[in-house]
Amino acid sequence: MGSAQRLEVTVEGDEGSARLDRVLAARLPDLSRSRLKTLILAGAVSLKAAAVRDPAYHVTSGDTIIIDVPEAAPPEPKGEDIALDIVFEDDDIIVINKPKGLVVHPAAGHETGTLVNALIAHCGTSLSGIGGVRRPGIVHRLDKDTTGLMVVAKNDLAHASLTAQFADHGRTGPMRRGYMAFAWGLPGRHRGTVDAPIDRHPHAREKMAVRQGGREAVTHWELLESFASRDGKPIASLLACELETGRTHQIRVHLAHIGHPLMGDAIYGPHFKTKANQLGPESQATLTALGRQALHAYLLVLEHPRTGELLHWEAGLPEDLLLLESALKAAL
Repeated sequence: MGSAQRLEVTVEGDEGSARLDRVLAARLPDLSRSRLKTLILAGAVSLKAAAVRDPAYHVTSGDTIIIDVPEAAPPEPKGEDIALDIVFEDDDIIVINKPKGLVVHPAAGHETGTLVNALIAHCGTSLSGIGGVRRPGIVHRLDKDTTGLMVVAKNDLAHASLTAQFADHGRTGPMRRGYMAFAWGLPGRHRGTVDAPIDRHPHAREKMAVRQGGREAVTHWELLESFASRDGKPIASLLACELETGRTHQIRVHLAHIGHPLMGDAIYGPHFKTKANQLGPESQATLTALGRQALHAYLLVLEHPRTGELLHWEAGLPEDLLLLESALKAAL
């Protein structure tokens, strides 16, 4: 591992008003653009003793920029003894029921304690991609606070097959991915499809958004149940959602786009926070205790990568969402 370094770059005349990341990329060819971006976002780049966390910040001629490059991390994630709720496992794949709070793979701010660390400890060197990538075996993922079913490849044959199935997303094959979603409001019909492209939000780095020219994204939804507020009017719904594509935050973005963001979603539904005041006391307390978006991956259907057998798994709602459902029903 390399040692920590402090680098210094002085902005020259012809670089004035240029973007910070572009200046650093041109002056520090040994650091990749993605590595420099990570350092900027992590607060490791400073100007006049203050961290500059915006890669698009425009520098001024004569500025002295300090870059603190930390000691390099080990090239591979390390195995950690983290309990897994294993739904199915054989020599090719492992299916788990992911709990809330578990990050799928190591990244800035989450170098340890991830699903990948747990899988390495459980599966050893059999995981597909081990030693070559920082996401061994991972062919899809769930957000940190989304619970439910995930499949992981244990070898390259399985990895290739699952990657192809996820790319197709059931359009020509049998794959299905289903989610239970507690959403604000009551849709005007019992089922529907959201077909709206998704791309990175133009101003908020942690968010995605429906945007013209984004990647195709299709979500099918069906109303399972509705819940009333204290005055008897509909206030929330339980929806079954199935993905036809697999974009980051897809269900969260699409439901917010049609005016029914997920309950508990601090990123895509903050303007619905006051609606909680219309819930009964038990529902309000349960939603506050939930502390996450009310989304659970309950259904996974795919072809076994080696045998071609059609495999079907379902995972019931976790305890916190069962409590939310019970509290919402009690308000009826």
